[in-house]
Amino acid sequence: MSSTRVFQIGLALWLFGASTTLAADDARALIGRWDLTVQGPDGEYPSWLEVKLSGRKTLVGTYVGRFGSARPVSEVKFKDGQMSFSVPPQWEDRTDDQTFSGSFKGDQFGGETTDEKGRRLIWKAERAPSLGRNSTPEWGEPIPLFNGKDLAGWKPQFPNAKNGWVVRDGMLSNETPGNNLVTEKSFDDFKLSAEFRYPKGSNSGIYLRGRYEVQIEDNHGDEPECHKIGGVYGFITPNVNAARPPGEWQTLEVTLVGRLVTIELNGKKVVVEQPIPGITGGALDSREGEPGPILIQGDHGPVEFRKLVLTPAK
Repeated sequence: MSSTRVFQIGLALWLFGASTTLAADDARALIGRWDLTVQGPDGEYPSWLEVKLSGRKTLVGTYVGRFGSARPVSEVKFKDGQMSFSVPPQWEDRTDDQTFSGSFKGDQFGGETTDEKGRRLIWKAERAPSLGRNSTPEWGEPIPLFNGKDLAGWKPQFPNAKNGWVVRDGMLSNETPGNNLVTEKSFDDFKLSAEFRYPKGSNSGIYLRGRYEVQIEDNHGDEPECHKIGGVYGFITPNVNAARPPGEWQTLEVTLVGRLVTIELNGKKVVVEQPIPGITGGALDSREGEPGPILIQGDHGPVEFRKLVLTPAK
C-alpha cells in the first residue's frame, strides 16, 4: 500500500473515528459552536467556528483561524450531508477567500481546505462544550505564578526559538520579543491578579487556559474596542478604556468561571460576567473542555510584570 493511501486512511480515521450519525439533511444540526483542529504539513493547530441561523433558512457564522481575529462567514452551505463555507483573507499573504468543505456526521464534521501556500489541509470539528457551572466556586489558596527571582514554573512556548524572557530587579521582563511564556501547570476556573507595564506602542496579552486572550496594549485614550486593552481579543469589548499611559504600572484582575469572564483594569470593572464564545487567535489548542495553562504573549512587544498570582477554584 502506498504511503499516500496510508495517509488518506489515517486522516479518515482521525476525522470520524468516534462520530455518531444524525439526519444528513438536517442543516439545523450545524447550528452552534465548534472546536476545530486543522492538520497540515507542519503539524496541527486549533481553530473555531460558530454557525447561526439568519432569517429562516440561511446559515451564517464566525471563524477564528490559527492567528488573528474572528472573521465573518457570509453563508454556510449544506446539502446531502456535505457542507462548505468561506472566510475572507486576513493578511497580505493570502488574497483569496479560504474555503472549507467537508462531510457532516452527528456531533462531528470535517474535510479539507488549503493554506496560503496552496497546500492541502485536513480539518475536523467537534461541538464545543457549554462550560456551564451549577454553583458559585469556592476559592482555594492563592498561588504565586512568579516568584520574583527566576522563571521557575514557566517554559517557552517554542523550545527552538530564542526566549527573551528574563527576571531582573524582581520583575519578569520580555526584553527581546519573539517567544511566548507558558505556565507548566494547568488550571480550570480561577482568579488571576497581575501588575504590569509596557513602553509606548507595545503589545502583549494574557491567554486564559491558553485559549482566550485578554489584550494588553498601549491604547491609552482610545475608544474601547474588542482588539484593545481590557478586551477579549476579537470577541468582547470593554465598557470603558481604563488604561493608563505607557510607562505606568497597571493592575489587571480576571475571574474565569466556565466561559464567564470578569475583567477589572486599574480598579474599574470593564467586563462583567460575559461569556467568551470560543478560542481566540494564537490559542494553544481548541480543547475547551480541559484545563489549560496561563500564556503570556511575548512575540509582539516588550512588557514587564511584577506580580502574577492565581487563585484556583477548589
